[in-house]
Amino acid sequence: MSSERIGLQVRMVAALVGLALVTVGFLAGVWTVFYGALLLFDVAFAAEAAGGITAITLVTVGYLEYRQLDTIERLADAHPVTREEAPELYETATRVAAQLDVPAPTIAVSERDAPEALAVGFRPSNVHLVVSLGTLDALDSNEELEAVLAHELAHVRNRDAMVMTVVSLPVILADGLGSRIAETEEVGWAAIVIIPLAFLSTVAWAVGRTISARLSRARERAADRAAAEVTGSPAALASALERLDRDIAETPNRDLREVSGISSLSILPLEPEELEKVMLGPEGETEPSYWWLETRLHRLERYLFETHPPTEDRIESLAASEREQ
Repeated sequence: MSSERIGLQVRMVAALVGLALVTVGFLAGVWTVFYGALLLFDVAFAAEAAGGITAITLVTVGYLEYRQLDTIERLADAHPVTREEAPELYETATRVAAQLDVPAPTIAVSERDAPEALAVGFRPSNVHLVVSLGTLDALDSNEELEAVLAHELAHVRNRDAMVMTVVSLPVILADGLGSRIAETEEVGWAAIVIIPLAFLSTVAWAVGRTISARLSRARERAADRAAAEVTGSPAALASALERLDRDIAETPNRDLREVSGISSLSILPLEPEELEKVMLGPEGETEPSYWWLETRLHRLERYLFETHPPTEDRIESLAASEREQ
């Protein structure tokens, strides 16, 4: 087993352990806040009551967050196509699925110009492979298309959708709890609970999202390696990533904002690397005084929360694999 593969596995295990600790810490923190408040009011069976309130609060928040989730297919603006409508796409996807030992996916196509490519579905038996016209137009050969589909179906084999959904639970709960606390207009005596919960939610969200992003990056690298192995051509995937990355850089920011909801699931992040500067003044010639701070915060956010490794690093890793063959 190569040192790179061992390093990937170590990072994945470390991320899972870290997220488990965040989850336990978040649950324990919420319980502690409610327990302390109940003790102030001299409530009998404070520990048991705090446990019940914690469970009810988090289950309610989880349910409300689930109700608000948009389906990925809708966010991708994709429609299913039949084998007759896209014979080459189905033939390639079926062949790659057989090589990876996963069921052949159904295919949906988005008419967007942004280069989307993602696999949707918890179970391998119920997977939708979503690609955009922008992706199909950007790729130069069937070998590149095969490599992109192999990358996405490697996620299916590794059950990445299920894994990332499960590990994102503390982030979703913390974000949902924090959002509902922020909507509270009149705090009053409830401040003894609301203020600590707001702080706890913010910390759990930031730490949890940072760790889950690290895990996501590791799983992207694992999918790259699996795709290169199954196709036998790391160079094809490297070339595909380079073409798609170039198309993303040329896509207007307004179009990238439309697909930001599926950025973490696509083969490459569908987000602009730099903030779009909004100039001030009557003629739009004045740079905002806070621009330096905003750009640095944006770079910090990308460093902490980016779900994909840098494309240049992925291409270099694939090139190294090609040289080893």
